[in-house]
Amino acid sequence: MQLFLMRHGEASFDALSDRERKLTDTGRIQTGYMANWLAKQVSHFDLVIVSPYLRAQQTWQEVSKHLSEPRKWLVLDDVTPSGDAKMAIDVVLAYADQYKADKVLVIAHMPILGFMVSELVAGVEPPLFATSAVGQIDKHTQNASFVAMTAPHQVVV
Repeated sequence: MQLFLMRHGEASFDALSDRERKLTDTGRIQTGYMANWLAKQVSHFDLVIVSPYLRAQQTWQEVSKHLSEPRKWLVLDDVTPSGDAKMAIDVVLAYADQYKADKVLVIAHMPILGFMVSELVAGVEPPLFATSAVGQIDKHTQNASFVAMTAPHQVVV
């Protein structure tokens, strides 16, 4: 399975709660760059999992403009900023198995994304994800390897 973990785009702090923070214009632009990059890497996603927080939902709206419709997409509370990384990985892998998904995209937040990487890949410290950055993990049976991290400033427009 190829697992792509994406952090939401840059978000404003002007909101009544963390859950309601919206993408900034820069966040939308950065997300568009990364969506174009993702479309060149993957022809389709079998499964997309998105945090219920507004900025993650808006990130998915931007990304989905550049990709074909996934076979299945879900909104899960397990991938929110303060979620439990082990639980999030278990849930993501269970859904991937249920839907026989080989290519999976998760759109979520820091710090959970970094902790998810270290839960999946033995010996890897939790990496920092820039806004709109995508980390790729190849997971086959019990083995997983951290392939790459790509951020908007690395993508040629």
